[in-house]
Amino acid sequence: MRLLGSVIVILISVIGAGFWVNHGLQASTNDLIQQIDRVNIQIKENNWQAAIDQTEKLEKCWKQEAKWWPVFLEHQEMDNIEFSMARFKEYVASNNNSLSLGQLSELRLMIEHIPRKEEINLKNIL
Repeated sequence: MRLLGSVIVILISVIGAGFWVNHGLQASTNDLIQQIDRVNIQIKENNWQAAIDQTEKLEKCWKQEAKWWPVFLEHQEMDNIEFSMARFKEYVASNNNSLSLGQLSELRLMIEHIPRKEEINLKNIL
């Protein structure tokens, strides 16, 4: 009987931790997406100095929000996001509208994909 109780407590703990991590990932992702939207607006308005400033804020937000992600995520995904952000930063610095918007869109999709990939549901378990 004690064994069954222990197994149930462990199972509930693991599932609870999974939901807690998913909630944290979603909150971090939402903050990053909001920052991406701010940069996107500045680029579309051809306000390049503000876009550069917002890009720096995005990079700072990324470093702050995603510092705990490597514990739970594959490092390859994190590297891909960082590579994409580096390309985007250079496109903004060179005032290239189409490449900046395209790379920003790719960056947004990669960031949005993370919580969906890591969420606890039957599709991801099976």
